[in-house]
Amino acid sequence: MPFVVDASITAAWCFADENNSTANEALLRLAGDEAVVPVLWWFEIRNVLIINERRGRIDTAGTAEFLADLAQLPLRIDHRADSETVMAFARKHTLTAYDAAYLELALRINGPLATLDRALAAGAEAEGVELITSQVM
Repeated sequence: MPFVVDASITAAWCFADENNSTANEALLRLAGDEAVVPVLWWFEIRNVLIINERRGRIDTAGTAEFLADLAQLPLRIDHRADSETVMAFARKHTLTAYDAAYLELALRINGPLATLDRALAAGAEAEGVELITSQVM
């Protein structure tokens, strides 16, 4: 079943000190499922990486390697966000338009959402979107 991955999950894959069981669960799901991301995802990830280069957490070689690794994952880029729905979700759930785009996508494809963003997770739950969580009991 396709699922939506946001930038917070993807960033956790890059930085060992952000090891997170939900992010790990999403990565494991990629072995059998396709992840779908809005087109803005690539820009968000590049922004996370460049900010962390400036902070000294990653160097340019690490950035290039991580971007190359991401390009090998079964990720489908979605270009069809419904602007009215994105804006409505941003208003209703006090989200950024970026985060509302992930919510709109999850609802449109009827797939679960992997996020570490509390506000986005709350909006998703309010809209009845399944959240990917760690399977640790």
